[in-house]
Amino acid sequence: MKPSNYRWVIVAAGGLLSCVAIGGMFSLPVFLKPIANETGWSVTGISSAMTIGFLAMAFTSMAWGTLTDRFGPLPVVLTGSVVLTLSLTLASHATSLIAFQFIFGLLVGASCAAIFAPMMATVTGWFDTHRSLAVSLVSAGMGMAPMTMSPLAAWLVSNHDWRTSMQIVALVVGAIMIPASLLVRRPPALANPQAATSEVGAQQAEMSLSEALRSPQFLILVATNFFCCATHSGPIIHTVSYAVSCGIPLISAVTIYSVEGFAGMGGRIAFGLMGDRFGAKRVLVSGLLAQAFGALAYVFAHQLATFYAVAAVFGFIYAGTMPLYASLARDNFPLRMMGTVIGGTAMAGSLGMATGPLAGGLIYDAFSSYAWLYIGSWVLGLCAFLMAMTFRPFAKPQGEAAPATA
Repeated sequence: MKPSNYRWVIVAAGGLLSCVAIGGMFSLPVFLKPIANETGWSVTGISSAMTIGFLAMAFTSMAWGTLTDRFGPLPVVLTGSVVLTLSLTLASHATSLIAFQFIFGLLVGASCAAIFAPMMATVTGWFDTHRSLAVSLVSAGMGMAPMTMSPLAAWLVSNHDWRTSMQIVALVVGAIMIPASLLVRRPPALANPQAATSEVGAQQAEMSLSEALRSPQFLILVATNFFCCATHSGPIIHTVSYAVSCGIPLISAVTIYSVEGFAGMGGRIAFGLMGDRFGAKRVLVSGLLAQAFGALAYVFAHQLATFYAVAAVFGFIYAGTMPLYASLARDNFPLRMMGTVIGGTAMAGSLGMATGPLAGGLIYDAFSSYAWLYIGSWVLGLCAFLMAMTFRPFAKPQGEAAPATA
């Protein structure tokens, strides 16, 4: 198969791997009550495994990315797939809360990190055109997880105990991810250093990794992604609780997530297409500003119909902006260090996501209201927007064309 055709196989494999990996990790909320009922462990203690998982993803993303740069994506994503399968299996046998938190939190979180940044970095190298769309399609796999893996987990736990259900999820994860990871290949451009040089410019191609990680461009991308994820983390985690506090029944409030998820699928595709047409930075900056006001709009939501409307807009925007960081990074840094660069931005994003559960809980306990959570998210969103505005691409040599994006 020609490289120009095989690049879409890479996209398909990346989307599938992302869907199943994130679905495996996010099966925990589905298993939360059954685990608590059977083991007697506290809900807080069990759910804290997710927070540990986010932190594990944060602190291992750059390491997995660096390993991808050095050894290629296949051994990295294959290792992540195997470890994730084994971790879910081991977690199903945990006999203490501490063991469960360690296995599910650290190991599952770290193994999921071996999928996202390496695959995003790999896909950017396979595409000179339609790059924003390609990374958006890989990211869309994550958006599919709540609509595929979560219902599977819910069906399993309604027919089996949680340990058996988690073991079946582990089998599904291994059966899908291990073969899919074998399809992953290094970008052909890595075999042609001259082509890579012409694409990003001689100055960037000669840049060392330490210079790249100290550059204002990298630091701005990291800071922007942190504040971007901190903006939508609180609203994602706490909106169902906020809706219930407004008098909406829980079974109806949960459907707000479904609306947000479906809208997010469309947002990833739409923002990817716009990024290719208008440029990743321009679309990202506009999306970050819209995301800030989308978060603020929840303050004015009190009826289910209003929640649906806000969730549709907010989900469309925040999901759409996320893949553009990878496209922007690829436009400015050499492909040979793309795993490390995207791993760094993924680390910042995971840390931003980890702030939402804690911040929302503290705010509600202090004020008996979620209003300040959404106002705070609006402020964080404006910070992300202003930071993105300061991003300046590396200068191109005179007479050199900008990289193709359409």
